[in-house]
Order: sequence, then structure tokens, then C-alpha cells
Amino acid sequence: MSTTASAAPVVVIGPMGAGKSSVGKRVAKALGVPFTDTDRVIAREHGPIPGIFADRGEPAFRALEAAAVRAALATGGVIAVGGGAVTHAATRDALAGARVVLLTVSPEAVADRIAGSDRPLLANGGIDAWQTILDERAATYAELAHAVFDTSRRPMSHVVDDVVAWLRADATTNEGTP
Repeated sequence: MSTTASAAPVVVIGPMGAGKSSVGKRVAKALGVPFTDTDRVIAREHGPIPGIFADRGEPAFRALEAAAVRAALATGGVIAVGGGAVTHAATRDALAGARVVLLTVSPEAVADRIAGSDRPLLANGGIDAWQTILDERAATYAELAHAVFDTSRRPMSHVVDDVVAWLRADATTNEGTP
């Protein structure tokens, strides 16, 4: 759909394990637009994310992430960002003008998704750490989101269909809007 393809980029945000990459990739395919997973871009260009956290610290990682988000926004399409991307002011500022989709997930549903994860911020604490991190970021997620979709108990294909339907309706509603 050309209206959607030429519209503002779509950025998928949310907590670790919500399905941002899976949903983002499928939404991009459904819309026929590029997909960028900023965590994958960072890992490809700078090495594994746990190593960046260990060697350079979270602030250095967030700076790399902000640059990856800005580059992805310039490309357009659908962009999945890391769960903590919204904690960095430059990243939040870069999202202005994008259509932001928040994926949510319950602690019960995410427990299996993050089991055995190498995610640096979950290294000590597992699901309790996940909940603490979510609680710290929830207000920022809500503030940035234009639409919210829960991935806890629904097949990803249904979530994707709902996101695509919202984006198409949003593009139609905003046609001709400056």
C-alpha cells in the first residue's frame, strides 16, 4: 500500500521479550517496507551486546543505540528497538514524527521467552529484574506510544494483523495532514 510505505517510519518499542523483532519483521513484510532491528545492527557493527555492556558500559551502548535508531529512521519502514532504547534522551527525541507501536507482555508470558537469555540487564535476577526494568520504563513507553498491542496470549500473527490494520487506518486518517 503506497500510502503506508510513504508514511512516517514505524518504531516498535516495549519490554524485553515482548516480540518487537518478530512482530516488526512481519509487519514490515506485510507492508512491503524495509525492516531494521537496531540490536542486530549494533551487534553486526560493534560485536555482541553483552560484550559492549561488559567492556564499555550501558551509557556507551545507549549512545551506539541512539545512532543506530537515527540511521534506521532515515531508512524508514519498520524499526524494532531494544527495550531500553527509550531510556536515552537522544533516542526519544529521534522518535518524534515516527508512528510508535508499544508491545506489552505479562510477566507470566515473558518468563519462558527470556529463560536462558544472555540479555545483560537480566544476568542477575531473571523475571524479577525484568519486572523492575519494566516498572522503571513503563511511563516512558506509555508516553511515546501511539498504539498499544499485547502479545501475552495471542498468536503473533494476530498481533501483526492488528498492527498492520492500525497502521493502514492511521495512514488513511492522516493523508494530507502536514
